Amino acid sequence: MTDPTAGVSALDWSITAMRDVTERLPRVRTWDRPRAFAVIGEAVWWVTIVDGTLVRHHPEAYDCVMAARPPAQCQLIEETLAGLRFVRNRMGHQIDHVDFINPEASRPGPADGGITAWTWKSVPEPALESLPSRGQSWEMTRYKAYGARLAGRTIGETFGQAAAFLTLAAAKATSAADTSTPAAR
Repeated sequence: MTDPTAGVSALDWSITAMRDVTERLPRVRTWDRPRAFAVIGEAVWWVTIVDGTLVRHHPEAYDCVMAARPPAQCQLIEETLAGLRFVRNRMGHQIDHVDFINPEASRPGPADGGITAWTWKSVPEPALESLPSRGQSWEMTRYKAYGARLAGRTIGETFGQAAAFLTLAAAKATSAADTSTPAAR
């Protein structure tokens, strides 16, 4: 927990995994639905792992990269990531992959034929009575962010925005760790 190089190493391999899966998304064809849903689920997992790692262990770098953006873009990024956390918390437990994803391209364009043109579905408000009041509030905030920033938007757009921001924040965290760690002799 106190070794900064271990934290950077974990962040490095998490970023690599996130980048690998988000780069795989455009190559998955729509006819291979089981693989498509698995890759989308994996992308949700890695994006939220990287986000959580940065927020908990590298908050200065995260906040610095966020602060360099206009307020509207900050809100977009924050709500996109919160919406993906909502998906992560629900996918496979209360709701199945197919309940979140509309496996049809909503817009014609160059992404046709790939799963990046698929869209996130609107989902009903979750039942939260089993959670403590603080948990209900957090999950409702995430649900509203999902509705505002994911529902109706493409898989490609969502993961593109999230991965781009997280890659920048991780680079900032890595460079900050490099300058704060004494050079090896």
